[in-house]
Amino acid sequence: MRTSRQPLKRVAWAAVAVTGFLAASVGTAVAAPVAPAPATAPASAAASCAYPYVCLFKGGVKIGQFQDVTSGFQSLPSRPTGTASSPITVTNTRHDDVAYIRFDNGTTVCLPPEYSTNFTGTLTGIRISSSATC
Repeated sequence: MRTSRQPLKRVAWAAVAVTGFLAASVGTAVAAPVAPAPATAPASAAASCAYPYVCLFKGGVKIGQFQDVTSGFQSLPSRPTGTASSPITVTNTRHDDVAYIRFDNGTTVCLPPEYSTNFTGTLTGIRISSSATC
C-alpha cells in the first residue's frame, strides 16, 4: 500500500474506438493514453470526488459513485452515454485499486489508481478491483 499521496493524474482516452487499446487475453482492454488533451472536465470532476471513490460525471454533475471492491461488475441501470461533445468523466481516487469500466459493445477498460479521464460510448457496468495495476 502506498503511503504517499500523489496528485491525481489526468489522461484523455477514447473508449469506443478500440484503436489505441492493448487487448488482454480475457477481452479486457487496457486504455493507452492518446495525445494530451485539455483536462478541464476531469480536473473539476476530481475536485468533487473524494477518496476512496470511483465517480462518474456527466456535464460536470456527479451521476454515480462507487466504493466497494467487487468480484463482478455492478450494473449501471441508467446506462449513461458519453459523446464527443459531452463525455462521461470517470475519476478513480483510490490509491491502490483499479476500476474496470464496461461498455455496451462488450469492451472493458481498466482505469489505473488516481486517474481521471473522459469516455464516449454507453457505460453498462463498473468493477473495482484490489489489484494495483491493470
